[in-house]
Amino acid sequence: MKYQAVILDLDGVICFTDHYHYLAWKKIADDLETYFDEKINNRLRGVSRMESLEIILENFHGTLSEEEKYALAERKNEEYKRFLGQMTEKDLSLEVKAVLDELRGRGLKLAIGSSSKNAKFILERLGLKDYFDAVSDGTNISKSKPDPEVFLKAAEFLSIPPDKSLVVEDAKAGIQAAKSGGFDAAGLGEAGEDKMADYALKSFKELLKIMI
Repeated sequence: MKYQAVILDLDGVICFTDHYHYLAWKKIADDLETYFDEKINNRLRGVSRMESLEIILENFHGTLSEEEKYALAERKNEEYKRFLGQMTEKDLSLEVKAVLDELRGRGLKLAIGSSSKNAKFILERLGLKDYFDAVSDGTNISKSKPDPEVFLKAAEFLSIPPDKSLVVEDAKAGIQAAKSGGFDAAGLGEAGEDKMADYALKSFKELLKIMI
């Protein structure tokens, strides 16, 4: 096979927690009396918590100290985790689980490459706590996508070079991160429309066609 490993983004690929992010950020924005909607929320995909806050504060008419910003980001995360606590193994689709099992059955290494600091908690809620060979997330990186650090760390953890690893992403920032790190990239949804993507996936199961 061309690839020895698959590195997958978590949110939007393995599961979908966008709405939980939206609800948590909406609570913060409402408390600040700052306009926030789904369109703005879409700009936060694949972006770190502090960078997301800065985007939301573009509509804020006031001044906040760095300490106040950090406190807001922490409050958002607590709200988000409260929503995540509602997740169960039923939130993992049968299609995704079947594809992951098939990839493992073919001898491929699997890793998560996510900017989220809650990645391990989400995997636990989905029943995937010890499923992946490596998890690279917001707890072990200093730069968010489109920087390639999160994927380079995943490849390092797997001991498999980027040119032998395929990244699967749903965000254009993720595709950019993968390509700048020397990885081939498969895009789901809007990421599949990115000209930088090597493959456009209409569904997660189409990943199996690539991994031959």
